[in-house]
Amino acid sequence: MSTSRKKRGIGRAAYGIPKASRLPRSFATLLVIVAMMSTVTALVVPIVRSAGSYRGEPRADETPGTVQTPTGPLTPLDRDFVKRVRLAGLWEIPAGRMAVAKGGTPEVMVAGQHLIDGHTDLDRAVLETARTLGLDVPGEPSAQQKAWLKQLDEAQGPEFDRLFANIVRNAHGQVFAVVAQVRAGTQNSTVRELATTANSTVLDHMSVLEDTRLVRFGELTGPPAATASPSSGSTTRR
Repeated sequence: MSTSRKKRGIGRAAYGIPKASRLPRSFATLLVIVAMMSTVTALVVPIVRSAGSYRGEPRADETPGTVQTPTGPLTPLDRDFVKRVRLAGLWEIPAGRMAVAKGGTPEVMVAGQHLIDGHTDLDRAVLETARTLGLDVPGEPSAQQKAWLKQLDEAQGPEFDRLFANIVRNAHGQVFAVVAQVRAGTQNSTVRELATTANSTVLDHMSVLEDTRLVRFGELTGPPAATASPSSGSTTRR
């Protein structure tokens, strides 16, 4: 370089352009780490979102309102219905066993056997429905149902026959209204299939209970509000 050219001053680049200050090494390292973390986040977030989408919406029994499932929309009434069917089997199978064991007439014993057979099959169907739809279902009868079982357990002879026919027939009349409403209106094919099975089972049980000629129709209560959640004890996973 010619000695006639002026020397560059400190911090000046060629042609008088200011020279960039050198960053401290520690700060430069921090910038690299931040850039790497941003890159990892950009890659991971879509994966996490994708995984959440793959797992589907929140569990049906943990979400209020209607949720989407692979077999159609699942409404609060649909979920309530599945729980009611499960609860019915939890107490009516023991009630049926009592009727077979200590019923005073052949008709009462026949009705008891129908309860055992029908709700054993229906319980398998409701548990499969719960698995398919991601629902938790009760694992024990409700407090009211336990009270009914206690009444039946303590009764003997004609008193047992009368209580059995009327308590169980009254319970079937209440759930039958819910079954009919769900079967007519549900848009979920899994629930519709369960409602079809439940409809046949409940109707059969109502008929054999009426065959005992002990049902006092004037004392039967009307069906509960269909959208009311049943009182249940502990729940069981599918």
